[in-house]
Amino acid sequence: MSYNAKYSPLRRSHRLTPPEPSHKECDAVISSSMKGQTLLRKTDSAVLFRSDDPPDDGTPALKAQAWPQRAEEMAGVEQLLRKCQIKNKLVRECLAECLGVYVLILFGCGSVAQVTTTEEKKGQYLSINLGFALGVTFGVFVSRGVSGAHLNPAVSLSLCVLGRHPWIKLPFFVFFQVLGAFLGAATVAVQYYDAIHTYGGGELTVSGPTATAGIFCTYPAEYLTLLGGFMDQVIGTAALLLCVLALGDKKNTSVHEGLQPILVGGVVLVIGISMGCNSGYALNPARDFGPRLFTYVAGWGDEVFKAGGGWWWVPIVAPCVGALVGTLIYQLMVEVHHPSTPSEPQSWCQEATDGETSVELEGVEPSCGKPT
Repeated sequence: MSYNAKYSPLRRSHRLTPPEPSHKECDAVISSSMKGQTLLRKTDSAVLFRSDDPPDDGTPALKAQAWPQRAEEMAGVEQLLRKCQIKNKLVRECLAECLGVYVLILFGCGSVAQVTTTEEKKGQYLSINLGFALGVTFGVFVSRGVSGAHLNPAVSLSLCVLGRHPWIKLPFFVFFQVLGAFLGAATVAVQYYDAIHTYGGGELTVSGPTATAGIFCTYPAEYLTLLGGFMDQVIGTAALLLCVLALGDKKNTSVHEGLQPILVGGVVLVIGISMGCNSGYALNPARDFGPRLFTYVAGWGDEVFKAGGGWWWVPIVAPCVGALVGTLIYQLMVEVHHPSTPSEPQSWCQEATDGETSVELEGVEPSCGKPT
């Protein structure tokens, strides 16, 4: 064979050009693309990279041969994740509540730990307010699409009273909210373990100049009585629920759903700025009781329940009372006074004249007033 015949452009083109895919293969690629799914199945990957077709970009044939195996492994992982998917709606909602409260405590108590252990050298009281406000904001973002982002037993209780949340779910929500707070406090303790022990001189104390229990749960100021602290929590939680219900009332506000978590965080921020010095504005039984349980089992002892004259029950009971008070105020002063929508009388009129096709009614608009 001559040189020209052996290395002619025609023969070189024939040798390098991969075989054209069949109509079925093209249809498979187009169908998968239209569905917007990644081609992870072995059959689809074989269409894109055939072991006997070298890729156009010069990739070695060995990599092309390994691609179907890699795609099959990824498909197996996807199938495993689908098998792990929880079908029970209540369980999904409870897990979302747990994670949302976890985020709240992680950022909120984390900010307290940083300010306390550094003796306010790396943060001040405003830092704590921002930590809890943003913790609430991102906690709502995490869970609102699954559970509605209550993140607070007092909020769940109010929604049950309003008939917007089933009572049967209330104990499950409360348990997982407390669990999320417990786990969040544990995470903060692990992260700041060295700083906490250094600041406290190797001791875990509840009261005193180097007390560290206040990083996780609330305690009253020295001048505050139990009755004063109870009213403090009632007023703060009532203000919280009043604003939260207003933000969720579509007849009262036109706030975009994407802005609601940010505004809820703003409510927490302004409450902390204006009502936080008396007892740390818990406003949330889970936020206080979960971390308090953690400090009890982590070494601070039963003093966490004795301090402040037995303060521990106030952040549990008072926020629930305050939530009901705030809900009642908003319902009686705003929500029940919303005017009825125009569609209500029109729907009756449409129902009353449904099916009328007589000549007398043609071209005549029916009256929406009820007959006497």
